[in-house]
Amino acid sequence: MPGTRAFTLGNLVARLPMGMFSVSAVIMIAGARGSYALAGAVTATGLAATAVVAPWTARLVDRHGQARIAVTATAVAALGSLALVLCVRYEAPDWTLFAAYAATATTPNTGGMSRARWAHLLKGDPVRLHTANSFEQAADELCFMVGPVLAAFLCGALFPEAGTLVGVALLLTGVLTFAAQRSTEPPARGRTATTTRSPVRAPGMPPLLVGFLATGAVFGSMEVVTIAFADAQGHRAAAGIVLGLQAAGSCAAGLLYGALKPAGPAERRHPWSLAAMALLMWLPLLAASLTGSLVVLAGALLVAGMATAPAMVTGMTLVQHRTPEGRLNEGMTLAVTGLLGGIACGAAAGGWAVEHVSATAGYGVPVAAAATALLISVTATAGRATPTPTSAPTQAQAPDQAQPQARR
Repeated sequence: MPGTRAFTLGNLVARLPMGMFSVSAVIMIAGARGSYALAGAVTATGLAATAVVAPWTARLVDRHGQARIAVTATAVAALGSLALVLCVRYEAPDWTLFAAYAATATTPNTGGMSRARWAHLLKGDPVRLHTANSFEQAADELCFMVGPVLAAFLCGALFPEAGTLVGVALLLTGVLTFAAQRSTEPPARGRTATTTRSPVRAPGMPPLLVGFLATGAVFGSMEVVTIAFADAQGHRAAAGIVLGLQAAGSCAAGLLYGALKPAGPAERRHPWSLAAMALLMWLPLLAASLTGSLVVLAGALLVAGMATAPAMVTGMTLVQHRTPEGRLNEGMTLAVTGLLGGIACGAAAGGWAVEHVSATAGYGVPVAAAATALLISVTATAGRATPTPTSAPTQAQAPDQAQPQARR
C-alpha cells in the first residue's frame, strides 16, 4: 500500500534498539558491578517506570498525533540512556542507575504506533489486518532476534557501553524517519478522544491486559536467565545468539501464521495459542537441567519461541477489537505496557532465581509465567462465552452471526 514501506522502514530501525537496551544494560551493569541481581533490578525498574508513563505518552499521541509527540518523547528517553552510561562508566552510586534507567520511560511505543497505522489503513478488512498484525509481530521478533546479538557483539568486541550508545543512535534515527511519514498517520483526535471510555474499562480488556503481564514475565525472565546460564558455561558473548534463536523461531512462526487465514474468532484461538506456549516453555528447562549444554538449550529456545508469535498476534488482535474508537494508540500501548510490566517482574524474578538458586532453576520462572497466562485466558474466555437465555442465537442463526460476533 502507498506509504507503508516508508513508515515500516523507519519503524524497524526505531524498534531494533528495543532488543538491545536491556541486554546491553545487563551486560554493562553486571560487568561493572559484578551482580546480576542489581542488573535485573535496574532493568526491572526502568520497565516498571515505562509501564506507568507509556499510557500517558500514548494518550498524548492519540490527542495530538504521532509525529508531534514521538520525537520529543524519544529525545528525553535518549538522555536517560546516556545518563545510565555515564553513571556506570564513572562508578556513580547504585541508586543513580535506577534513576537514569527510569528516565527512559518516555520511549514511545513505535510498534503500537505502527499497528495503529495499519488499523487505520485497513479498517473494516479483518483478513488483511490479521496479515498486517502478524507481520508486525514478525518484525518485533526480527528486532529481538538481531538486537541481542548486536548488543552482545558491541559490548564484547568494543566496550561495555557500546550497545547502549548504538541503540540510542538507532532509536533517534528511526523515530525521526517514522515521524516524517505523515500520509499514513492516523488523524489526531484532539481532546474529544478523552470523552470516550478508557481502554482499561472496556469490556474484556482487564483480563487481557493481565494476561499480557504474565506473558511479559516469560520474556523478561528468559532473557536474564539465559544470559546468566551462558555466563556460567563460560560463553557470555553467545547469550545474544541464543536469545536471537528464540526470536527467530517466533519470527518464522509469525510469518507462517500471517500467511494463513485465521480459523475462527480470536477469542477462541487465544487460549489455544497460550496453551502451546505454556507447553513448549518446558523445553528450555528440560534442556538446561538434563543436559547442561548451551547448544541443546539454543535448540530448545528455537522451538519454544515458535509458540510466542501466535499468542502475541491473537492477543493484539483482541486489543484492537476491544479498544474504543479514538483511543487505539492508548489501547495498544496499554498492551505493551502490560508486557513491559511483566518483563520487569520476570527479569527481577529471574535474576533472584539465578542469584539464590541456580541459572538452571531460573528456567522454571518462564514456565510458571506461561501457565499463569493460560489460566487467565481460559478463565476470562469461559466467563465471556457463557450466553444469556435471551441473547443466545438459535442453531439457524449461529453460522450467519459468527463472523460479526467475532469482529465485535
